[in-house]
Amino acid sequence: MTDPTPSDRLLDWYDRHRRTLPWRAAAGTCADPYHVWLSEIMLQQTTVVTVIPYFQRFLARWPTIHELAAADLDDVLTQWQGLGYYARARNLHKCAQVVSANHGGEFPTTESALLALPGIGAYTAAALTSIAFDKRAVVVDGNVERVVARLFALTDPLPGVKKTVKEHADRLTPDRRPGDHAQAMMDLGATVCTPTSPKCDLCPILAHCLGRQQGIAADLPRRAPRKTRPTRHGVIFWLQRKDGAVLLRRRPPTGLLGGMMELPGTDWREGEAWREAEARQQAPTEARWRLLPGSIRHTFTHFHLVLTVMAGQCAQSPSGPPSGTWVKREDFGSQALPTVMRKAIDHAMAGTAKS
Repeated sequence: MTDPTPSDRLLDWYDRHRRTLPWRAAAGTCADPYHVWLSEIMLQQTTVVTVIPYFQRFLARWPTIHELAAADLDDVLTQWQGLGYYARARNLHKCAQVVSANHGGEFPTTESALLALPGIGAYTAAALTSIAFDKRAVVVDGNVERVVARLFALTDPLPGVKKTVKEHADRLTPDRRPGDHAQAMMDLGATVCTPTSPKCDLCPILAHCLGRQQGIAADLPRRAPRKTRPTRHGVIFWLQRKDGAVLLRRRPPTGLLGGMMELPGTDWREGEAWREAEARQQAPTEARWRLLPGSIRHTFTHFHLVLTVMAGQCAQSPSGPPSGTWVKREDFGSQALPTVMRKAIDHAMAGTAKS
């Protein structure tokens, strides 16, 4: 009788300790590809705890991919608020439309065909192939990277060592129960092989861990120093009509926060903050503008953003510029507003309430 492999030990541990997650199938059953796909898109750059309520709300609103495909993009973006990285939501909607229209609502079952769909990259294609269709694929997320780096004592820093991590993950991946193996690796990283204070004594593959044997497991994976995020500055315009409605506009369909609603504002530039006089030149209309005290700070992946707010009252009650929409305050909740704009709105409402 041969000794159990690391994957054998891992699968035995997974059968006893697997996490219960709303997108996972019960033991011995196949996962719904729609559920796997939706959860994996949401989980990119986001924690499980944060994703669970979003996943449940999406499924309650759009139980099938056909219903998601038929949804209005604004509704999808509104439900996505708070998850960030809004390109994921736009691609989610596009992908649903393609799968609904071109594939009869059924996801392709091969990695190559999945990679052709909007918003599906190498990781998501592998996860779907493995977890939803139980076909062998090499699934490497942040948790798996950490487990593999420690297991094989990979001391070169990420992201440079990613290729080596995937090669080792490939050798670990079995032909038997590949979907369970992928989820077991994720669970091990999330609950035992954690970023800090790993619970090595609970690890089912401790005997195979070179990082533990060398006393460096907790220091892995190593990461190259991050570049300092620059700071950008902008001015937001809070323009009210006499009836209390506020002017919003839609951002361009592509790029950062693409397709989302926002308060009109200046460009976001690095370096010095906007002077009040030059900011007025980008105001949506003439008004008696005044600068509100304080500022809003928000951090994106690649830069910090500092916004100040100028408030103004519309002299008349026009229907609004072609690029803008007048929205009553009580209707803000139905608008696809990103978190940074929610912050700006809260700041503006607090600042104007004091006047």
